[in-house]
Amino acid sequence: MNGHRRTVLGLALLGAIEPLLAAVPMSGAPQRGTEALERELAAIVADPACELASLSVLAIRDGQIAYEGQFGRRRIGNGITPDLPANRDTLYRIASISKLMTTLGLMRLVEDKGINLDADVSHYLGFSLRNPHFPERAITLRHLLTHTSSLRDEAGYSFPAGTALRDFVTPGAALYGQGAMWASKAGPGEYFTYCNLGWGLIGTLMERVTGERFDGLMQRLLLQPLGLTAGYNPAALPPTALANLATLYRKRTTDTEIWDPNGPWIAQTDDYVIRPPAPPPGIERYVIGENATPFSPTGGLRIAARDMGVVMRMLMDGGVHEATRILQPATLKNMFARQWTADGTGKNGDTLNGFFNCWGLGNAQFPDQPARRLVEGFDAVGHLGDAYGLRSVFAFDAARRNGVIVLVGGTSSDPGLQKGTYSALARFEERILTSLYRHAIAG
Repeated sequence: MNGHRRTVLGLALLGAIEPLLAAVPMSGAPQRGTEALERELAAIVADPACELASLSVLAIRDGQIAYEGQFGRRRIGNGITPDLPANRDTLYRIASISKLMTTLGLMRLVEDKGINLDADVSHYLGFSLRNPHFPERAITLRHLLTHTSSLRDEAGYSFPAGTALRDFVTPGAALYGQGAMWASKAGPGEYFTYCNLGWGLIGTLMERVTGERFDGLMQRLLLQPLGLTAGYNPAALPPTALANLATLYRKRTTDTEIWDPNGPWIAQTDDYVIRPPAPPPGIERYVIGENATPFSPTGGLRIAARDMGVVMRMLMDGGVHEATRILQPATLKNMFARQWTADGTGKNGDTLNGFFNCWGLGNAQFPDQPARRLVEGFDAVGHLGDAYGLRSVFAFDAARRNGVIVLVGGTSSDPGLQKGTYSALARFEERILTSLYRHAIAG
C-alpha cells in the first residue's frame, strides 16, 4: 500500500462527463499494464451501450494483491444531492456471493459441532423437512449446498421475522399454500436447480444448532476472526461503514421494471441518504432457529472488495489468516471438491442458460473449458451474484493462488440484453474479467 499509490478523480455529472474513478495499483514498483488496465476499466464503466453506476475490482496474483481499483459513484445524486465516488473501502450488498460466505460459517460449525453433511437435516432443524412427493427420501445439507434438494423458489424464499419456515415447507401447515416450493418430478439428489430457499434453511439450521441469531453468528464465525467490517445486517454497521455503503442502481423503475438508458439512475436498494437502515421488520418477534431469512443468508452480506480479498487469501492459504487457523485444509478440500457437473443434455440439472455448469458445496466452479470458463487460462472456483442491479464475481485458482473480485453497482441497460461472446455473462462482465486477468494476473 505504500509507494506507488495513485488516485484519479473526475467530476461526474449524469450523462455529461465520465464517472468518477480511482485506481490503486499495489505494492512497490510500477506494474506492467496498470495504465492500460485503468483505461480499459474506465472505458467499460463509461460505455454508453451499458454504463455502470460503480465498479470495484481487486486482483490477486500468487497470493498477493496485484491491483485494486474503484470507478464510478457509490451515491448518485441526479443533480439533487452531491455524487460520492466509490473508494477502496466502499461496501456492496454482494448478492449470492453471500451464499459462499454463509457456507464458510457453516463449515466452521461442521468442524466445531460435528454437523454431518449427509445426515437428515430434520434432525438439526427440529422439524421434518421432506418433499411430499418423495417422503421416503431424507434431505441433507449436501443436497442443500449443491442445489439438489428438490426445493424450489417459486413460492418465495424470504419471509418476515416471526414467520416459522416449518409453516411454509410442511404440507398442511398455515403457509404451505399449493406446495410450489417442492419439485414433483425429481427427488432429493436427482436434479440441480438453483434455489435461494435452501440458504434460508441453512441459516436457520445454523441458528438452531448454536442458539445465536444469524447476523451475530456470522460475525463470530467468520467476519470478526478475519478483522472485517462487514455484516448481514446493515442496521448494525458502524457509521463510517454505513456512510461508505454503495447504493445499488439501475436505469429501471423498481415497480414497473421499465428500462430507460437515457433516464436517471434509480436507487434499487441500500439507499440511506435520507434515513439510516432500520432493523428487519418484526425483529421484536424474531425467534432464533425458526427463520433466518430476514438477514438473507442467501444474498444479504455487505462487504468491500478489499475485505473479500481477505477471505480469498485465507482460502488460498489453506484456511489460515495471519497465523490463525479459521478452517482446516481437509474441510476446504471437501467444500471445493466437485459435487455436480451438468451433463450437457439438461437431464441432470438446469444450467439457467449456461450460468451453472459445475458445483461444489456452496460454490460454483468455472473450469477452463469453452462455455464454462470466466476467462481463458483461468480455472476457478467461487460464486457469482446478481440482484438489485449489482453484478458480482468472486473467483480464484487455489493452486496458482490467483483470484479476481468484481463488484458492479448497477447498469444503465438490461444486462440480459448485453450478451457475452464466450460465456453466459454479460459482455461488460467478460470485458472486466478479461482486462483484470490479462493485465494484473497473466501480465
